[in-house]
Amino acid sequence: MGEGASGGSTRRRISSGGPWETVYGYGRAIVVGDSCWVAGTTDAGPDGRSQHPGDAAAQARTVFEIIGRALAEAGFGLADVVRTRMLVVDIGDADAVASVHGELFADIRPAATLVQVAALLEPSLLVEIEVDAHRG
Repeated sequence: MGEGASGGSTRRRISSGGPWETVYGYGRAIVVGDSCWVAGTTDAGPDGRSQHPGDAAAQARTVFEIIGRALAEAGFGLADVVRTRMLVVDIGDADAVASVHGELFADIRPAATLVQVAALLEPSLLVEIEVDAHRG
């Protein structure tokens, strides 16, 4: 734990043990005060490949499970999510990913963005999602 850039706010890092956190120098989630930022999350297994190749909806479900665990460890829940960002490699998967989002956030309705990107780190990964949460 250390001091935040604002001088006084405690900064706490949550790790999922994912394959790239240590190599690329980031945490799964960072908590400062009443806010939590969850890094871009995929369904990559220990080998860095998708646990559900070719299935964007299954990847999104697994991603939200991973995000949910990080939020819980940080003392937050899905109800605290105020913003989501969904990245898909193929815009044809937008409906599948957005439908999973809709199931989980039907009553919460955070600000949300879904965009197509050229590629993710590993070709089997079709979806990457990040969220911001705030209590209060």
